[in-house]
Amino acid sequence: MSLPLNPLVFCHPPLQIIFYEDKNFQGRRYECDGECSDFHAYLSRCNSIRVESGCWVLYERPNYMGYQYVLTRGEYPEYQRWMGLNDRLSSCKMIHLASGAQYKIQLFDKSEFGGQVFEATEDCPSVLERFRAREIHSIKVLEGVWILYEQTNYRGRQYVVEKGEYRKPVDWGAVCPTVQSFRRLTE
Repeated sequence: MSLPLNPLVFCHPPLQIIFYEDKNFQGRRYECDGECSDFHAYLSRCNSIRVESGCWVLYERPNYMGYQYVLTRGEYPEYQRWMGLNDRLSSCKMIHLASGAQYKIQLFDKSEFGGQVFEATEDCPSVLERFRAREIHSIKVLEGVWILYEQTNYRGRQYVVEKGEYRKPVDWGAVCPTVQSFRRLTE
């Protein structure tokens, strides 16, 4: 007598992100369902990505260093689609967003939380227009996860900041205080 197969035994957890060496989801691929500090050993370059679920931060260099790119569910057939500067990616992290999350951020025009403080709970396409501030030197994320952009209208280099204190630009991965826009990270 044979026992019926239990379909749960053969179920695999759904893949969450797939990296491809070539454009349009071609060439070698690397599948990931969690944090990876260095997948460059599996792929020499990355030209397309499928995000099957979740929200991800991708990094240009190993160990979560270099340029950052935030991707949500969808298909990215070439690196320009995720605002990539080149086909180089080496590490990634999934960002866990709480449902019904609140958002609150404070931005300061001096390091170490000095100078004028600007507070926001909504997206901001232009720091200069909204706050009349040319540079942001420190940040406190009080609630939620935010993406900072080097240029207005959510363009340029991206920096993900989660709840915590960022006393100077290098704390959020920037070389200089060039936050020109920011928005809430929602799925």
